[in-house]
Amino acid sequence: MNISIQQTWQREWFSNIRGDLLAGLVVALALIPEAIAFSIIAGVDPKIGLYASFCIAIVVAVTGGRPAMISAATGAMALLMVSLVRDHGLQYLFAATILTGILQVAAGYLKLGSLMRFVSRSVVTGFVNALAILIFMAQLPELFDVTWHVYAMTAAGLAIIYLFPYVPVLGKNIPSPLVCIVVVTAATIWLGLDIRTVGDMGQLPDTLPVFLWPEVPLNLETLQIILPYSAALAVVGLLESMMTATIVDDLTDTPSDKNRECKGQGIANIGAGLLGGMAGCGMIGQSVINVKSGGRGRLSSFIAGLFLLIMVVFLGDLLKQIPMAALVAVMIMVSIGTFSWDSLLNLTKHPLSTNIVMVATVIVVVATHNLAIGVFVGVLLASLFFASKVGHFMIIRTEMNEALQKRTYVVTGQVFFASADKFVEAFDFKEVLRCVVIDLTHAHFWDISAVAALDKVVVKFRREGTHVDIIGMNEASTTIVDRFGVHDKPEEVEKILAGH
Repeated sequence: MNISIQQTWQREWFSNIRGDLLAGLVVALALIPEAIAFSIIAGVDPKIGLYASFCIAIVVAVTGGRPAMISAATGAMALLMVSLVRDHGLQYLFAATILTGILQVAAGYLKLGSLMRFVSRSVVTGFVNALAILIFMAQLPELFDVTWHVYAMTAAGLAIIYLFPYVPVLGKNIPSPLVCIVVVTAATIWLGLDIRTVGDMGQLPDTLPVFLWPEVPLNLETLQIILPYSAALAVVGLLESMMTATIVDDLTDTPSDKNRECKGQGIANIGAGLLGGMAGCGMIGQSVINVKSGGRGRLSSFIAGLFLLIMVVFLGDLLKQIPMAALVAVMIMVSIGTFSWDSLLNLTKHPLSTNIVMVATVIVVVATHNLAIGVFVGVLLASLFFASKVGHFMIIRTEMNEALQKRTYVVTGQVFFASADKFVEAFDFKEVLRCVVIDLTHAHFWDISAVAALDKVVVKFRREGTHVDIIGMNEASTTIVDRFGVHDKPEEVEKILAGH
C-alpha cells in the first residue's frame, strides 16, 4: 500500500477510535425512531427504513463518504417514494432505489459534485436554518397532548446534555447525548412512567436483512415507471448529501471530495435496494449529533450502522423501553446547535440581496418541507442578484474627434445577457459620423446575448452609413463572436439590411 494512502486510511479510520465508537453508539440510538418514522412516511414496514439506515451508514463509510458524516434513510427521500409504493408496490421501490444509486454513481464520475461551488454561502445558511426549524418542528408532535411527565423528562434530558460536559473528567470523555438517553431511560423505567417509547412507534425487525433481487419485470415498462422516481431521488439525495458534507466541512474545519461523496452515496443506495431497504442520503441532524459527540472519522459512521443492526435485531426488547422524551431532547439539542444564530445578527450587516436569498431559502424549505426546492430557489435568486450586480458594473465612455468626425466608445466591464440591453442603449445611432470605433480592450463578451447586442450596434451604424471599427477584443471574446456573430459576415449583414 502506498505510504500516503496508508496514512490517509489510518487517519480517517483509527485516529479517533474512542470518540468514534461512542459517537457511533449515540447516532445509532437516535437513528432508530427516525428510521421508523421515515418508513411510516413512505408507507412501508419499519424494517425497510432500519435496514436501509444500517446498510447506507456502513457502505458509505467504506466506499468513501465524507468522514464524520452520517448517511441513512431520510424524510426528504421518503416523501418522494409515497406514490411509487402506493401505486406499484414495494418491489418497485427496491428497483427504484437501485437505479437511484446507479444514477448517483454516474453523477460522481461526471463530476457533478463540483456544482456545489455554485451554491452561495447565503443559500447554505438558509438551508441550515430551515433544517434546524424542521428538526424542531418534527419534535412537536411528541410534546403535544401529553402528560407533564414528558415535559419533565425532556427538560431533564436537555439539562443533562448541556450540563454534563462541565462534569470533571467524565464530561470530556463521554458524549452527553448518550448519558441523556441512558439516564432518562433508567429514570423512566425506575419510576414506572407511562410515557411514549420507541416500541410504540412500530415493530422492530428480529432477523438480519438478506440479499434479494427486486421481483419486477426487466423491461422498458418497468424503467419508465421507476426512472422519474429514481431521477428525483438521485437529485434530492445528492443535494442533501452535498449540503450535509459542506456543513460537516465547516464543523470540523476539514475539506471533502464531493464527487467521491456522490459515488459513495450511489453505491450505498444500490446496496440498500439489494438488502430490502429504501433510498437514503446524508443527514445533517445525525451528522451534527455525531460531530458534537466526538465523531471525526469513517469509523463513527460504520459503528453507527453496525450498532443499529445489532440493537434492533438482538436488543429490541431493551430498545423498545427508550422514552421518546430522551430522543426529543437530543434532537432539540441538534436543532439549536444546527441553527446559525450569527445569521440573525448579520441581517443588519449583510447586503439586502444576501439576506433575501437566505430568508427565501428558509421560507421555501419550511413551507414545502422539500430541501431541493428551497435550495433551487435560493440558488436562482442568488444568481439573479449576482447577474444584476455584475451587469451594473459595465460602463461605456466616449471620446469625440471633431476633425475626423470619429467617435470612440470605450467599453469597460462584462457584457452578457443582463447587460446586453444597456450596451446597446449606450450608443447614439442618430449622430452624424464618418467613423465609430468600439474599443473592447477592457471588456469581455460572455454569451450569445452579448454577441447579438454587438451585431445590433454594428448593423445599426452601418445602416446609417457610418463605418465601424472594433478594436482590442480579447481572445476568448473573439472566439465566441467569430462563432456566433454576423456583423463580420457580409452575406448575413446584407440579409439583415434588406429585411429593413
